[in-house]
Amino acid sequence: MTRADVIIVGGGLMGAATALFLRQRGVSVILLERDLVGSHASGTNFGNVRRQGRFLPQLPLANRSREIWGRLPEVIGEDAEFLPSGHLRVAFSDAAIGKLEAYARDARPYGLELELITGNALRARFPFLSPEARMASYSPLDGHANPRLAAPAFARAARRAGAEVQERTEVLSIAKSAEDFLVETPAGTFRAPILQVSSGAWGGRMAEAFGEPVPITPRGPQMGVTEPVPYRIAPVLGVASDVTEEGVYLRQVERGNIVFGGGLRSEASLDTKRARLDPVNTLRQLPYLARLLPAVRALSVIRTWSGVEGYMRDDIPVMGPSAKVPGLFYAFGFCGHGFQLGPGVGATMAELIATGSPGVPIDPFLISRFAASEGDPR
Repeated sequence: MTRADVIIVGGGLMGAATALFLRQRGVSVILLERDLVGSHASGTNFGNVRRQGRFLPQLPLANRSREIWGRLPEVIGEDAEFLPSGHLRVAFSDAAIGKLEAYARDARPYGLELELITGNALRARFPFLSPEARMASYSPLDGHANPRLAAPAFARAARRAGAEVQERTEVLSIAKSAEDFLVETPAGTFRAPILQVSSGAWGGRMAEAFGEPVPITPRGPQMGVTEPVPYRIAPVLGVASDVTEEGVYLRQVERGNIVFGGGLRSEASLDTKRARLDPVNTLRQLPYLARLLPAVRALSVIRTWSGVEGYMRDDIPVMGPSAKVPGLFYAFGFCGHGFQLGPGVGATMAELIATGSPGVPIDPFLISRFAASEGDPR
C-alpha cells in the first residue's frame, strides 16, 4: 500500500498542475489518471489562453494563471507553444457592443485592461476581419497554447519534482477511514489524508458518492482545423454574442492551420468516455466563421474532433474544500473554459491544501453553493 500526503484523482491540466505545485511546497503527492495524462478535456479543447469574457470574480484566478503561463519554461521546462498574441472579441450588433463596453469598464478594477477598437481604426489594425465587424475588444496579453502539450508537460515536471504519476490506473473505489482516504485501483491501494478530485466531467459522480451532488452535464465541444496557409493572423478571434450558434472562435497556429470551435455542443457519455461529433454542427459553424474571417471560405477543413467536458448549470466550476468531508477537495467542472485557468488552479489548490488559504478569492466556486438547493440539483 502506497501512502502520500495527497492523492489527486484525475490527470488533466488541473490535476497535473496541482501535483507540481504541491511538490514545490514539499508535499508528497500521488496523481492517478485512468487513461493518459491530458487525454480528455485538457487535451481536446481549443487552447484559448484568454481572460476577457470571463465571470468577473474569476479574474483574480485567471490573472494568477496568466502570470504562470508567461513563465512556463521556468516552471515546467517547456513552453507548450504558448503565444501571447492577443485576443479579440468581435461585436456585430448594438447589443454586443454595449456588453463589450460594460465588460471593459467592469474588468478594469480586476486588473484587466481592454482596448475597444471601432470603425476605420479596427479595419486598419486588423484588416483580415469582416467589414461587418463594428467593434472589437482587444486583450493584448492573452493568447493561445497547444492543449495536447500542456497537461503532459506539467505531469513530467511533477514527476521530475518527485510526484508519483500513475497513468492507466483506474480508480475502482474510494473509502474514508478515520485518518486516510483509501483509493483502490488495479495497481493496488493508495492512501492519503487528503484527496483532490480533478476528474473533469466525471467529478460529479465522485462528489455525489461523498454526498455532494452537483448539477453537471457532459457535453462535447465541436472542434476543427483547416489546411495550412501562410501565417497572417496573430490574435485569437471570437464572436461576442449571446446566441449560442454565433459564438464561434478561431486561431491560426504558426504552422499555418486555423483551429476553430464554438457554437453548439454535442452529446457526450461518461460511460463510454466519448463525445459524439456532429457534422451538422460543423456545417453550422462555417458561415459564422466566415462572417468573422471571410478568408476561411476558401479553406478546406481537414480534421474535426470533440472530447468530454463537464458543464455546470451556473457555468461556474467547483473548486475548493468539500462542505461535508474533511480533507476532501475539488477542482472540476470548468465548463469548457478551464484551459487558461489550469496553471492558476494548480497553484491555488496547492496553496490551499498546504497552507489553508487559497491566495486568491474562490468563494464563488465552492461546492457549498449547492447545499441550499432543494431536491436533486440537477
